[in-house]
Amino acid sequence: MEVKFYDTVEDKLLKFAVIVAKSKGKWVFCKHKERDTYECPGGHREAGENIDDTARRELYEETGAIDYSIKPICVYSVTEPDNFNGVETFGKLYFADITTFETELHSEIEKIELFDGLPKKWTYPLIQPFLLKEVERRIFPEIVTEDKN
Repeated sequence: MEVKFYDTVEDKLLKFAVIVAKSKGKWVFCKHKERDTYECPGGHREAGENIDDTARRELYEETGAIDYSIKPICVYSVTEPDNFNGVETFGKLYFADITTFETELHSEIEKIELFDGLPKKWTYPLIQPFLLKEVERRIFPEIVTEDKN
């Protein structure tokens, strides 16, 4: 598997939005109802949907975030022989700072948790840690996270 980063690509190539998020200085991760692992909020772009709208929709659906700031960071790609026939697949990476969450989630996510460091059990361990590190590199160069949880 290979993860790459770009400043931009053609909009039509963007299939996913992933949001690295913080709240009150802690990293925000989601736990899916059917898994015992953690992931960044995000998901597939719907037909005709603007990729920025995808990011906002997924952030709300998966975390219940209702008061937040969000900004695009870069484009990422994943090339994996076992997925998408080995074709390079693109998504847009965002950073969000969440101030307020709804009290109840309305999606496949069981719960969100706030972490000081990175979770040990990732849903996508070969992709999402790299995305988080890229956000750190571009937004928080003074921070070096460690696996603490």
